[in-house]
Amino acid sequence: MEYEVRGVYGVYDIVLKISSDDAEKLRAIITNKIRKISKVQSTLTMMVIEEQENL
Repeated sequence: MEYEVRGVYGVYDIVLKISSDDAEKLRAIITNKIRKISKVQSTLTMMVIEEQENL
């Protein structure tokens, strides 16, 4: 699993990009780890459409 974190301006303060071959593992990390961080007020999850990944 790979990840990248960036601070950003706008509606959100942080963008976290997580890459994995296992979608269920990603779902578990988002639900059980990231969303349970006390200062995380909301999240927005976007998954890449694999067929369009190399455009």
